[in-house]
Amino acid sequence: MKKQFSLGDKLLAPAILIVLILFIGLNSFVILNPGQAGVLSILGKARDGVLLEGIHFKPPLVSAVDIYDLTVQKFEVPAQSSTKDLQDLTARFAINFRLDPLLVVEIRRKQGTLANIVSKIIAPQTQESFKIAAARRTVEEAITKRNELKQDFDDALSERLEKYGIIVLDTSVVDLDFSPEFAKAVEEKQIAEQRSKRAVYVAQEAEQTAQADINRAKGKAEAQRLLAETLKAQGGQLVLQKEAIQAWREGGSQMPKVLVMGGKEQAGVPFLFNLGDVKQ
Repeated sequence: MKKQFSLGDKLLAPAILIVLILFIGLNSFVILNPGQAGVLSILGKARDGVLLEGIHFKPPLVSAVDIYDLTVQKFEVPAQSSTKDLQDLTARFAINFRLDPLLVVEIRRKQGTLANIVSKIIAPQTQESFKIAAARRTVEEAITKRNELKQDFDDALSERLEKYGIIVLDTSVVDLDFSPEFAKAVEEKQIAEQRSKRAVYVAQEAEQTAQADINRAKGKAEAQRLLAETLKAQGGQLVLQKEAIQAWREGGSQMPKVLVMGGKEQAGVPFLFNLGDVKQ
C-alpha cells in the first residue's frame, strides 16, 4: 500500500529549510555601531583583530562576538590613604575613561567585561595612585596644595591604567575628608589664630593710644615753655592782660570791681582784676 503525502507535507520540508537558511544567515553577520568594538570568538577562543563599526561576517553556530563600548565611561571610585604626617585621608574620585580600540582583544582575554575592568583594574589602581599622591604631602598640604595633589594622582593613575588599554581622560575630586581628630585640631588652630590676631590688635591700639597721650603731653609742655619764654620777654605783660580778658569773657557777665591801669611803661591797655581774686 502506497503512502499518500498531502500538499501540506510537501510544503513543510521547504519551509523548514528556508527558516534554517535564514537563521544561519542572520547569525553569520554582526553589525557594530559607531563607538563600538567587537571581539570575535570561535569555539570559545578569541581571534586576533578587533572588529570596528560596520558589518562583519562570523561563522554561524560556533562563534560569538563580544561588543565593547568605546565612548567615554564615568565611574566614581572611593580611595583611602595616609598622609606624610600619618593622618587619615579619604577621597572619592570621578574617573572619565575610554578603552583603547587597538587593545580591545587583549582586554577581552585578560579582563573580560567592563564590570570586571572597573572592579578589578580601575578601583584598585585608583587606590594605589591616591596612596602615592597623598604620601608625598602632609594633611595640611593636601588642603592648601589640592591641585598639586590631584595632578600627582592623575599622573600615577594614567601611567598605571595605560598598560591595561584604559585611557584616562579626566578625573575630579568628588569628596575629600579628614579624620575627626584633624578636623578638631584645625578648628582649635583657627580659634587660636583669631585670638592671637585680636591680642596683637589690642596691643597695637594700646600702643597708639599711649603714643597719642605722649604727643599731647609733649605738645602741652612745649606750649607752656613757649608761654614762659614769652612772659620773660619784652611784652609779656600784654599776654597776661589778654589771658585775663579771655578768662573774664568765659567766666560770665559779672563786671570786675577793680580796674588797674598799666604803668607808664605799659600804658594804653587796662589790666582787669576781679576784686574777689585780690587777697585782703
